[in-house]
Amino acid sequence: MSDHRQPVRRALLSVSDKTGLVPLAQALVAKGVALLSTGGTAKALREAGLAVTDVSAVTGFPEIMDGRVKTLHPKIHGGLLGRAGTDDAVMREHGIEPIDLLVVNLYPFEATVAKSDCRYDDAVENIDIGGPAMLRAAAKNHARVAVLTDPSDYESFIEALNAGGTTATQRRGYAAKGYAHTARYDGKVSMWLSERVDDEAKAAEWPSTL
Repeated sequence: MSDHRQPVRRALLSVSDKTGLVPLAQALVAKGVALLSTGGTAKALREAGLAVTDVSAVTGFPEIMDGRVKTLHPKIHGGLLGRAGTDDAVMREHGIEPIDLLVVNLYPFEATVAKSDCRYDDAVENIDIGGPAMLRAAAKNHARVAVLTDPSDYESFIEALNAGGTTATQRRGYAAKGYAHTARYDGKVSMWLSERVDDEAKAAEWPSTL
């Protein structure tokens, strides 16, 4: 994999931790990058005066089931997983536009279950599904797509953006960090669930720590 710079033309931002979101989005817009977003993230971007397209406008399907289903769609995952030079024809055939950057940091499951008054149902609804699916898709396709999960990486990403785009080395690093993020996230969910297994014998089969 060469270390040429990969430009960003279209980005999807969907974050629970909005630290540094607006400056990042402003830097993207300044470079002519089209922004896609969902829910509260789209609202925050619009409040900052930035133009953003709702994911539902891309998929042609509304967010349903209280937001449980919104990004699980071929026009999103095809945009993240499409390989340059390999999947171009099928993407054109199905009207799938490439997504070059994904910014996502998942629902705040750990913070939610840490609350003393956290209800079981609240915890379950903070188990992210679409976020990890997109994150894993973007990280798998790091040959073309950059994925940001940590606001502390925004500054270096903006520097790369201003220099013409991310290098292959940077995208590999972001991808590795992305998989570490989902691994830790799933570990937290697994530990939380294992502590709530009713049958003691069955509970013994589950790890209390990871």
